[in-house]
Amino acid sequence: MSGNIELLNTTLAAAKAADRAALVAYLPAGFPTVDGGIEAVKAVVAGGADVVEVGLPHSDPVLDGPVIQTADDIALRGGVRIADVMRTVREAYKATGVPILVMTYWNPIDRYGVERFTAELAEAGGAGCILPDLPVQESALWREHADKHGLATVFVVAPSSQDARLATITAAGSGFVYAASLMGVTGTRASVGAQAQDLVGRTRATTDLPVCVGLGVSNAAQAAEVAGFADGVIVGSAFVKAMLDAPDEAAGLAAVRSLAGELAEGVRKR
Repeated sequence: MSGNIELLNTTLAAAKAADRAALVAYLPAGFPTVDGGIEAVKAVVAGGADVVEVGLPHSDPVLDGPVIQTADDIALRGGVRIADVMRTVREAYKATGVPILVMTYWNPIDRYGVERFTAELAEAGGAGCILPDLPVQESALWREHADKHGLATVFVVAPSSQDARLATITAAGSGFVYAASLMGVTGTRASVGAQAQDLVGRTRATTDLPVCVGLGVSNAAQAAEVAGFADGVIVGSAFVKAMLDAPDEAAGLAAVRSLAGELAEGVRKR
């Protein structure tokens, strides 16, 4: 069975044709529970998310700040496994029909087996993977199997990336490019900063792939700002924080749906 890279491509193209940025929501699998995580994905899509990244919880998430680390810890203590991540993708895709990617560090895939992981992700209806710590020069095996199974390979670029390095990274990627707005870890911030706009411009000079910006966006005003220069706005910590701060799961689901609605309005006001 082939994965859903084409669905991802057409979804991002449709947002561009509508003269707006796409809203990309991140939520960890298994948080607050596996079932609760699936419901959270449904909630953000109901609120207006175009694409969803499902995080594979990791004990040492080097790109993630304290909010997502807390959620990952809850998921891991709850016993989440890769099978639960695949179930989250499968049920979320079946329920929503939007592109679902997995964001994961490389070690779990390496231990699980690249062929097994890509085959199962494609069978679940996944659209691809975001791989923040996989060096491009060591990615040939992954890309071979991802291509075979119709999955996007999304690499992360940073403000520190030199132009030649950007060209190497974007030439190897597919689906979209994840542009980290600043040097640091995920989390909500008062300002996204001018570094992100510069990075998007330099990245676009090397590729026709959509460029989506993440790290720091937490409200509609910031989403509108980033949507003014990026093809997609990625929001994670703000959704996770809304779930963590809620008194119960039902309130958490209502909160993330409401936040998705506000952010969806923001990306349309670019």
